Amino acid sequence: MENQKEKILIVDDETSIRRILETRLSMLGYDVISAADGEEALILFRKECPNLIILDIMMPKLDGYGVCQELRKESDVPIIMLTALGDVSDRITGLELGADDYVVKPFSPKELEARIRSIFRRADKITISSGIPTSGIIHIGFLKVDTNKRQVYKHNERVRLTGMEFSLLELLVSKAGDPFSRSSILQDVWGYTPERHVDTRVVDVHISRLRAKLEDDPSNPDLILTARGTGYLFQKITDINKSANNT
Repeated sequence: MENQKEKILIVDDETSIRRILETRLSMLGYDVISAADGEEALILFRKECPNLIILDIMMPKLDGYGVCQELRKESDVPIIMLTALGDVSDRITGLELGADDYVVKPFSPKELEARIRSIFRRADKITISSGIPTSGIIHIGFLKVDTNKRQVYKHNERVRLTGMEFSLLELLVSKAGDPFSRSSILQDVWGYTPERHVDTRVVDVHISRLRAKLEDDPSNPDLILTARGTGYLFQKITDINKSANNT
């Protein structure tokens, strides 16, 4: 695994940022390619199949929002958005469109590198909790969660989740019935401690995305519940052992 280089696509119209990141990430052992605008990014993505994308928002031809939308129609590749936008709602828009995380410009390259390492660790990690049956299959009402293949089925139809979305679901299901704070979710799934209150909005948006994909009525969720004053929890699973024998 370590001998295989992870490929990262950098998408930014600022030449200086592309050069800095290309140099630093190459020195860390990543295979790095770059694009200067959104249209070039989509062409390179389809040609090179990168393992992760660092995506600026404000770009010519096609902005980062448009690129993210197009990518999510065909791929669950991890996306970290770079934004110089001061309005929090603009950053949240990227997450709502399917980005996994964001870093605000001007940013520390070390911070970005830490986020990248965290995503790759999460992608390679298979979490088997003591609360999850060894078969890796969990049946919860109309949902089937396959923790080995990292796939989810709703009413027997495959639901496409990004890597972060699945990891978030897996965490909640692993201790179903127990509440998690936003801060602890961010630490466990994203791999870093929130420095500002707004950082935990990443969790809120991903919870909303999961509910939209998994709940029959996202506005009145039955599966992913809000723990008032705490964070979130998955409904308590009472038949998990029985479910393990249905595979």
